Parts: sequence; C-alpha cells; structure tokens
Amino acid sequence: MSKDLLKKVRQIEIRTKNLVNDFFGGDYHSNFKGKGMTFSEVREYSPGDDVRSIDWNVTAKTGKPHIKIFEEERELSVLLLVDVSSSGIFGSQNNLKIDIGIEIAAMLGFSAIKNNDKVGLALFSDKIEKFIPPKKGKSHVLRLITDLLNHNYDDKRKKTSIKTAIDFANNISKRKSVIFLISDFIDDNFWNELKFLNFKHDVVGIQIYDFFEKNFPNIGLVNMLDPESGQTYWIDTSDRKSRLNFERNSEKKLETFSKKCKNIGFDLLQISTKEDYVKLLMQFFKKRAKRS
Repeated sequence: MSKDLLKKVRQIEIRTKNLVNDFFGGDYHSNFKGKGMTFSEVREYSPGDDVRSIDWNVTAKTGKPHIKIFEEERELSVLLLVDVSSSGIFGSQNNLKIDIGIEIAAMLGFSAIKNNDKVGLALFSDKIEKFIPPKKGKSHVLRLITDLLNHNYDDKRKKTSIKTAIDFANNISKRKSVIFLISDFIDDNFWNELKFLNFKHDVVGIQIYDFFEKNFPNIGLVNMLDPESGQTYWIDTSDRKSRLNFERNSEKKLETFSKKCKNIGFDLLQISTKEDYVKLLMQFFKKRAKRS
C-alpha cells in the first residue's frame, strides 16, 4: 500500500469511526435486528421481573424463584453494494459522488462490526468488478475501504447495471441479510429484481446525486460529456430557460424514482454531494426505527 493510500484509509477510518461512536451506532442497532432471541443464563427473580420468564425447573430445585434471561442473537450478514461506474466520477463541490459513497460505505461497515455483524463488499458497474465475502473485524473493514479507494476508476466508459448487482446479491445471499445499495441509480429496467430482493432481504438504497445535477449554474456554453455513453453535447447555461429545463428534468427524475421506490416498499435515502450525509443518515434511520 502506498503512503498516500495508507493516509487516505487512515483519514476515513478516523472520521467514520468517530461518527459511528458518537452518533450512528445506536441508530444502526435499532434498525437492524438480529435473527431472534437466544437463551443466555438463569438468575434469581427480582421484583419487577416478568413472571412469564420464571424457570420453574430451577425454581423447584433451588427453592427460590429464578428467571430465564434471553439476549438478541445479532450476527447479521451485511452486504455493501457500491456502484463504481463512470457516472460516479463527477462532483461540482469538494467531493465526487463516489467519494461520498466510499465514506458512507465505511461508516456502515464500522457500524456493522461494532454490532458484531459480518460485512462484505461488492463493487459493480455493468458487471461485478470485485467481491469480498462478509467477515467480522476491524482489519476486514479496513481492507474493504482500501479496496474501494484503490479501485481503478480510470476507465471513463463504465456503465451502470443495477440489475447485475441485484442478481449477484440474490445469488450469494442464501439467508436473510442486510443489503445497502449505494449508487446514483442512473439506470432502469431493474424494478422486478429489486422488488424480489427487497422481499427476501432487508434492503436500503442510498442514492447519491451531485448538487449541479439539480441546480445548474450560469457558466456559459458548456460541453457536457455523458461518462457512461461517451456522448457529448452542448448546453448554453447562460440561457435561463435551458437551465430551468435542465433543473426541472433532474428534479422530476429524482421525484419519480423516489415514488417508484415507495410503491414497492423499498427504503431510499437521497443525498446530494453538498449535504451533510451524516445528519441525513441519522434522520433517515431514526424514522425507520420508529416504523419497525
């Protein structure tokens, strides 16, 4: 690992671990429950304990009332599906879309291991570029972050296939898992597969879009490149009508996508590169926890 890469990994580790410890850990735990309750131990009854938990066999043997203690069987399997297609290599603010995606993935990874869950990673474009099976431990999460940072983003024509990512997740996740799908979702024709994945697993979508994709500035005549198709086209941003049309189309796409997700019961959080994603994640998971 180069010194620069090591420094980046360390910076993300410090930032995201602190966020998990200070703010996010409890929200994660309350959103994603374990597989059930398992027997832990027996202890003497105390006033206020639920009488339905009394262990009558132990009570009869000791002559004193005892109750059974159960604890949540956590060990969940978490899969981070991260879109590494070319459209993520765009950002008008301080960060590219993929930069935000990496930080969110890191924070979710540290939240998972803090709760003793296993976490894996799949990077996808129009194919699965890399897969790291779920495991526990800090060193494993650091490996995931390293692979995300060290991935080859130089190919400017990587398209997006959400269907490919969903099919892969369905194939490898035999038991119910928690799946985070992190993407700008510039794609279509995956709704049936998404509905099936969402039925089988606990799935959360995190859609990352750039501020300029929704609020285009007046910067004159601009040659725009579609990174996934390679096509270029001109936009006269000094023309107010052109800017408004661009902004309305972008807003409509985001709203339409959000409504489609609601219609199939798919939990979606939309985050701009200009927004505080930590605050938005906390608000989102607090609301989600109240529903469960």
